[in-house]
Amino acid sequence: MTRVLYLIACAAGPTQYIDDGVRAAQAAGWDVCLILTPSAAAWWEPRMQELVELTGHPVRSRYKLPWEQDQLPKAEAMLVAPMSCTTLNKWGAGISDTVAIGIPSEAVHMGVPVAAMPYFNQAQAAQPAVAASIAALGKQGVMVLDGPDGYESHPPKQGNPQEFPWQKALDRLATT
Repeated sequence: MTRVLYLIACAAGPTQYIDDGVRAAQAAGWDVCLILTPSAAAWWEPRMQELVELTGHPVRSRYKLPWEQDQLPKAEAMLVAPMSCTTLNKWGAGISDTVAIGIPSEAVHMGVPVAAMPYFNQAQAAQPAVAASIAALGKQGVMVLDGPDGYESHPPKQGNPQEFPWQKALDRLATT
């Protein structure tokens, strides 16, 4: 039986290649539902139907309206990746102004395994709020895959979004 994974992506470089992340998760046996931040959805707007066809599910990028039914199956695990510095710090501060933050911030307190793998440069990582946000998420039970256990921040203007370690995050989720 296939497990349901919510793959939640922010407007960070590897999201240009989110289809690679979806395929990697599918190859690992997950039924993938994709949720994008509004900015990430704008990147894929001309090609959104490709993602719908790839996943077999609607792609969400906004909260549903009160009269709308949820069209996604219940998640058994969630992976927020790539997670931008903005999303990390909002989530760490308890601000869930997008569905991409709101869903995992609630799910982790409902017993759903949630992992998050950032993608940002070393200058952004040096901001004091980053360490505080990682600690705050960790205290809540989010598996933050940062550094040697996940993604190691790259020097400014030197990241390679095509080399994002999707498999490392998926392997970690497989142990939940």
